[in-house]
Amino acid sequence: MKITVCIKQVPGTAQVEIDPATGVLKRDGVESKMNPYDLYALETALRFKQSHGAEITAVTMGPPQAESVIREAFMMGVDHGAIFSDRRFGGSDVLATAYTLAQGIRATGGADLVICGKQTTDGDTAQVGPQVAEKLGLPQVTYAEEIVGIEGDELLIRRRLEHGVETVACRLPLVMTVNGSAPECRPQNAKRVMKYKFAQTKSEIAAAPDCMASAMASAKAYLQIVELAAADVDPDETQLGLVGSPTKVKKIDNVVFAAKEAKRLTADDRDIDSLMQELIASHTLG
Repeated sequence: MKITVCIKQVPGTAQVEIDPATGVLKRDGVESKMNPYDLYALETALRFKQSHGAEITAVTMGPPQAESVIREAFMMGVDHGAIFSDRRFGGSDVLATAYTLAQGIRATGGADLVICGKQTTDGDTAQVGPQVAEKLGLPQVTYAEEIVGIEGDELLIRRRLEHGVETVACRLPLVMTVNGSAPECRPQNAKRVMKYKFAQTKSEIAAAPDCMASAMASAKAYLQIVELAAADVDPDETQLGLVGSPTKVKKIDNVVFAAKEAKRLTADDRDIDSLMQELIASHTLG
């Protein structure tokens, strides 16, 4: 079983700026972390590997520094990692992002199972996973909470919905998106931290070939993070980056909520009675 987990590096703070020309986030110099929902996707893949056996590849799309989330994934237990990074990918909306991820998944050998987090904390659209399924031509199971079993070529997946839980069977290959109700991701393994802390991309190795980390990564294939540019994923250029993004941000307003007059009450019956009369007089109640 080949599993691909799509992960993303997102801002680790709410204090981010928007490029007024393109309407996209300025990510340079911003503290970053792995998208929290993608941690649930990783744990789902790792649990399946433990119980049924699988080979897991973590992939991400982003600027060169996004390779740090691939390194984190190595430390948690994935087998392979790849980053899709190119200036032509910049400014992608959910449609262009899904197209690039789908092309990258094909370029890295495809997968029997693609797992995504439900959504990202910087976009909150929950659209990329389903669109990756559409671009790959695969069935999809959304709001997944747990893979409960496998029967032949079908996965049994429990879904957490708004008003209950259901278990569905879906034939492989497929794409699934994982809820925040799934089991929390395990911590990084100490032995794997020591093993993979020097994992690097070819660009990092080329930028500092004489440093110890680059020398180790050059000598050991398992420390080399696959790095694919636009030309490596055989793209339709009209579907990449800003050119391939039909979503256009016209205007962004920074809304600041001003503090209003506040009133502190005690538990005294007279204070409560006074408040009730005030709310009734203002037609807030009644």
